[in-house]
Amino acid sequence: MPFTSLSVRRAARETVSGLPREFWWLWTSTLVNRLGAFVATFMALYLTLDRGYSASYAGLVASLHGLGGVISSLGAGVMTDRLGRRPTLLIAQSSTAVSVALLGFVHDPVSIAAVAFLVGMASNASRPAVQAMMADIVRPEDRVRAFSLNYWAINLGFAVSSTAAGFIAEYSYLAGFLIEAAMTMACAVVIFVKLPESRPEQVRKEPGEPEVGLRTVLRDGRFMSVVGLSFLVALIFQQGFVGLPVAMGAAGFTPADYGLVIAVNGVLIVVLQIPVTRLIQHRDPRRLLVVSSLLAGYGFGLTAFAGSVGVFALTVCVWTLAEIVNAPTQTSIVVRLSPTQGRGRYQGMYTMSWSVAALVAPLMSGVVIDRYGAEWLWGVCAVVGTVAGAGYGFLMRRLPDEEPPTDLPLPPPLPPTAEPAADLPLPPPSPPSETTTAKPGVSAP
Repeated sequence: MPFTSLSVRRAARETVSGLPREFWWLWTSTLVNRLGAFVATFMALYLTLDRGYSASYAGLVASLHGLGGVISSLGAGVMTDRLGRRPTLLIAQSSTAVSVALLGFVHDPVSIAAVAFLVGMASNASRPAVQAMMADIVRPEDRVRAFSLNYWAINLGFAVSSTAAGFIAEYSYLAGFLIEAAMTMACAVVIFVKLPESRPEQVRKEPGEPEVGLRTVLRDGRFMSVVGLSFLVALIFQQGFVGLPVAMGAAGFTPADYGLVIAVNGVLIVVLQIPVTRLIQHRDPRRLLVVSSLLAGYGFGLTAFAGSVGVFALTVCVWTLAEIVNAPTQTSIVVRLSPTQGRGRYQGMYTMSWSVAALVAPLMSGVVIDRYGAEWLWGVCAVVGTVAGAGYGFLMRRLPDEEPPTDLPLPPPLPPTAEPAADLPLPPPSPPSETTTAKPGVSAP
């Protein structure tokens, strides 16, 4: 037992060590932000139970909230590259805090829909900046681990906030909106006080060389193919929150049954994200994306054979493992395919693939279940997962190598005929590159 305890502590220490201090402030900001999440979780209940609106109106507001996220993904990506990561985060977090607080006070249906659209835009605008900043401040060999830790913070915060929000909603929905606004503003304060700008210095371009713009992203065939595959995978994962509850309800299961089943997803991510990342961080990302796509597709495909809460929970275990592997691997691949000066735009396009999936998934599940039955929906998920896995296997064959670590300068190569001598002094460090800013100092949190 002491050996096991020692091993666990050592594993945890190795998981969190070696990342720069700026990363941990960004991680803290993410955790605080998710701890205060309320609107996305209880919007439908707020509109139908507290305000007395119809389910159709609640669905419309949810769609407008998602549409705001789709639109802001590209805009925030451009802002991240032009204004910088820090200003974009400050604008996004401050706007989110103000719009969320305002949403708690408006009562007219048109006003509610308009403000919900603004909340969707503001809350989604921070994602490209967060991901670009992490890519800036974390060494290439540590990025999978960093993105995994950030994803773990998102799910840990969501798991806690979902439970707390239920009790808050029983007391006052307005209190929930105000608490989220206050915690989001606290994130903006953390960013303002603790996080310096991380955007690399502008590269000196040759005369006539085009800048990295949205057209550059759209013309990058391989990256856009990855975005398309990301959309397919996101479309599958969204079914856990749109298709699964509908199918379980039609099969006679209660909302409490669904709540128990979907809770497995959050618990497994919180428990397994860090140890699984230790296993995959140095493995071939091509295989990880193929395997995670197949696990996602066939995990949902197995739902067609579920007839009890226990079996539903087992299928959730399968596709949750796919989610744990896919999330950090996919984000690190996006960084590797992105030019340094265009990270914001590339991350914005990648974020948009998930936002569009959140819009399409409810329509897809509704049409398939109504016309053909839930079994066909799970069969479609298996097919989509297979297509995504095959696509990753084909596109990732020429994946570019990771950037070499930039913390220490590399010595110049020796002449072909020379042999290294043990008593020769090391060459002096090279001056910093003009194309990028120096990496922040590495320190434990």
